[in-house]
Amino acid sequence: MRSNLIIAVDGPAASGKGTVAARLAQHYGLPFLDTGLLYRAVGLAVLDAGASPDDAEAAAAAARRIDLSALTDHERLTGREAGEAASRVASHAAVRAVLFDVQRAFAAQAGGAVLDGRDIGTVIAPDAPAKLFVTATPEVRARRRWAQLTARGEVIAYEDMLADIQRRDARDAGRGSAPMVQAPDAVLLDTSEMDIDAAFDAARRIVETARARQG
Repeated sequence: MRSNLIIAVDGPAASGKGTVAARLAQHYGLPFLDTGLLYRAVGLAVLDAGASPDDAEAAAAAARRIDLSALTDHERLTGREAGEAASRVASHAAVRAVLFDVQRAFAAQAGGAVLDGRDIGTVIAPDAPAKLFVTATPEVRARRRWAQLTARGEVIAYEDMLADIQRRDARDAGRGSAPMVQAPDAVLLDTSEMDIDAAFDAARRIVETARARQG
C-alpha cells in the first residue's frame, strides 16, 4: 500500500513555488496549504490591531487566533503590505511555534498533502518523500512580483520591489528560528528561465521520481 504523499515545496518570495505547489495539488488530488498566507494573516491582524509586526508578544497573540478558515481575503493577503508584515512576524519564534502545529496537522492528513513555504521540508514535514526548493534570481522574482502588483493597481518602482525582495530574503534566511534553507534532500528547481507550464512539468517529474523511490 502506498504511503501518504506529502509534497514539501520551499523557496523565496515570487519564485513560483506557490503556483507550482497549487498545480501539483490539483494534479495529484491532494489538499493544498500556502503556509505563507498564515503568516500574512497574522501580520495583517497585528497591523489591524494597531500594533507593530516587530512586537513579538502582539504577533504571537494574533497567531493564536488564526485558523485556516480566516484565509479568505486573497487580494489583501497577497498584497505588498501583507508580504512585508509576514516576513517580520515570521522572525518571532513564538509565532512560528504556534503556526507549526497548524501546518503539521495539515501535513498529517490521510493520503497526504501539498504545502509550500520557507521551512516545510526542514521543519514542518522533514520526512516528506517529495521535497522541492523552488527559486529564481532576485531580479527575475522582483520583475514577477512588480508585474503582479502593478496589474492590481499598486504603485511601486521596480527598484523598490527588488530592494523589498532582497530584504525579505535576508530576513527569511537569517532568522534564528526555522530559517529559509534548502533541505539536504530537496531537489533544486530554478525557474528563472521557465514559464509556469515548464516549471510545473519539471516539478511533476521531480515528484514522480520521489514516488518511485517511495514505492
